[in-house]
Formats: sequence, structure tokens, C-alpha cells
Amino acid sequence: MQIIVGLGNPGLEYSHTRHNIGFMVVDAVAAKLGIKLSEGEGEYIIGTKRVYNDSVALVKPLTYMNNSGIAVKEIVEKSNIGLNNLLVILDDFNTPLGTIRIRTKGSSGGHNGLYSIIYHLQSDEFPRLRCGIASESMPVSRNELSDFVLSPFSENERDVVETIIIGARDVVMVAVNEGIQTAIRRCNINKFN
Repeated sequence: MQIIVGLGNPGLEYSHTRHNIGFMVVDAVAAKLGIKLSEGEGEYIIGTKRVYNDSVALVKPLTYMNNSGIAVKEIVEKSNIGLNNLLVILDDFNTPLGTIRIRTKGSSGGHNGLYSIIYHLQSDEFPRLRCGIASESMPVSRNELSDFVLSPFSENERDVVETIIIGARDVVMVAVNEGIQTAIRRCNINKFN
């Protein structure tokens, strides 16, 4: 089984914010694969389907961003998978809008949702797909970063956002079908900005 987790915050007030790009990518993957997401037995929404001779679970934690690790740990333990079969999709304010980066491990990079997952899993050795959200409107002060990530994308950013969601969806499809290393090679060749 492969578990694809998109990070974000539940609720309509957050649905189109920068912090929710992980949810947006999971929704795009679900639409592509015809997977319906519904409430799971824990604090997450989940949908599963047999794809390319393997089971794929798409997950959106309901624990809010800063506690994402609670839901991720629960689903990983219930599914009894190795961390190499987990792929976390998240926003990245350190990366320019329109850029996608995929890695097999690494630090949180200051992302609270990723930090929570690392803390609860007691490991940073799991794949993650970072979708860049940094733009000219990003504040210089770290104190104002929370307001920035919880703000919606501007009108003139929406075309780039749609492109990055489709690009990230396609990278996830490669990871599911051909493995994470192939997805890394393809993502590093194809720039989505």
C-alpha cells in the first residue's frame, strides 16, 4: 500500500489558502483516479483504490496543520507500511511559487505540519513533495509569515497555482506507478514554473 497525504487545514475559510495546496493536490489526484474521499476511523479524510497493482490511499488530515503528525502516525500504524511508502505533499514558503521539489527525506525546513509529522513518526526519512508558494507578496518578517500562508492566492497567481497542482498531481502519479526515484528524476528534469 502507498499512502499519499496532502497537508492543509479543514474548513471553508482555509480551502483556497497557500497552506492548503497539499489538500488541493490530493483532490486533483482523487479526481484523476476516481477516488472518493470520506471520513476515516481517525482524524482524517481518506479514500483508497487499487492502482497499478497496488493499493493507494489518499489522506487529508483533519487535525489542522500544526498537528498533522497525529493523523499521519495513526494512518501509518493502522496500515502497517514502511515510511518509504508514505508521500507527504505540502506548501513551501522557502521555494518560489510554481516550483516543485521532491525528496526522500530531510528536515522540516520550518514547516510546522512537516515538523509535527517528523516528531510523531520519530523520523524524517519519508518522501515529501514540496510545492513552492513564495511570491513577491511574501512578508520579510517571519512574524508575519502565518498571515501569509493562511492567505488566499492572488488573482494573478491563480494560473501558476493551477499549473503547479496539475504538475504535482502528475508527479504523484509517477511515484505511484513507477516509484519515488523515477518521480524525483522526472521532477528534477521538468520544471513546472
